[in-house]
Amino acid sequence: MPDLSPLHPPLTTWYRHNARTLPWRNPDCDAWAVLVSEIMLQQTPVQRVVPVWQSWLERWPSPTALAADSPGEAVRMWGKLGYPRRALRLHAAAVECDSRFAGHVPDNYGDLRSLPGIGDYTAAAVLAFAYGKRALVLDTNVRRVLARVLDGTEFARPSVTTAERDRAEAVLPDNDTAAALWSIALMELGALVCTSSSPTCDMCPVAANCRWLAAGKPSYDGPARTVQRFAGTDRQVRGRLLDVVRGTDSAVPKSALDIVWPDAVQRERALDSLVSDGLLDPLPDGTYALPK
Repeated sequence: MPDLSPLHPPLTTWYRHNARTLPWRNPDCDAWAVLVSEIMLQQTPVQRVVPVWQSWLERWPSPTALAADSPGEAVRMWGKLGYPRRALRLHAAAVECDSRFAGHVPDNYGDLRSLPGIGDYTAAAVLAFAYGKRALVLDTNVRRVLARVLDGTEFARPSVTTAERDRAEAVLPDNDTAAALWSIALMELGALVCTSSSPTCDMCPVAANCRWLAAGKPSYDGPARTVQRFAGTDRQVRGRLLDVVRGTDSAVPKSALDIVWPDAVQRERALDSLVSDGLLDPLPDGTYALPK
């Protein structure tokens, strides 16, 4: 494993001068605000998250505030961020924070992982970015940067391997503050410079140590990387159905849902999945509503 300590000063200096001004990076933000941002940012661009995050925190500034409201209101506030099950998980996590942790987001890995919908990445991100602790933060951007710099490959493999975790752990600074800064700087580098399709290597603060660049930027030859499509999928249909119910405070008749998508088989499948996921409640009179 190469010694990456010479990379730390140029990378963190670059971050201090080039990092985006994002509201959840404000020193006044607490762990709840950071947790909400991390859940919202999963598979959703920053520019779409910012206004929803701000509205969310204005309405529910703490886990206790959200826990006191219904999961259906969380789904409504989620708007068009996509993957609305995240709203239900965030509500469930708020309930657990309120009931088990005195209304606070826990500050250790085990307790964070015990919250509904909180996986390895999110737990580590909260520890690093909210509590300033040493934690192994491996999102898509970090994995791509490390794959290029350390392995000389264009992309990381589809799933995190033990070897990849060990490698990332080995180069993570030992000090809490340095490790948290290293993690967020790597993430920002991947978002702004070492991007997936158009990396600007001439602007990279660690280009001199990048094995991928030194090798002539060889194309990825690992396992196939999946590209998610949206148009025409059940996910698109689910979104349209949910939008109808989310747009009103009252229950919606089935007829109002039937007109949003022409393919009846696909529409019914999507509707059934929304009910199964707990995003819609079918009522005895045949109407549909957000969960109470």
